[in-house]
Amino acid sequence: MAKKLRVKQIRSYIGAKPKQKATLRALGLRKMNAERVHEDTPVVRGMINVVKHMVEVSEIQE
Repeated sequence: MAKKLRVKQIRSYIGAKPKQKATLRALGLRKMNAERVHEDTPVVRGMINVVKHMVEVSEIQE
């Protein structure tokens, strides 16, 4: 089974760089404490790496 990642926004994007704001939007995070579940792929890992100081990531086994 493929692993999944639960991504939760824990900090505001106010004052963040435009690239970081766009990355949060692409991850589907629009508000504080919003959570989304994504497949564990290199693309998603790279996006998380750009905003790692604003999100909390946990792995889900399905």
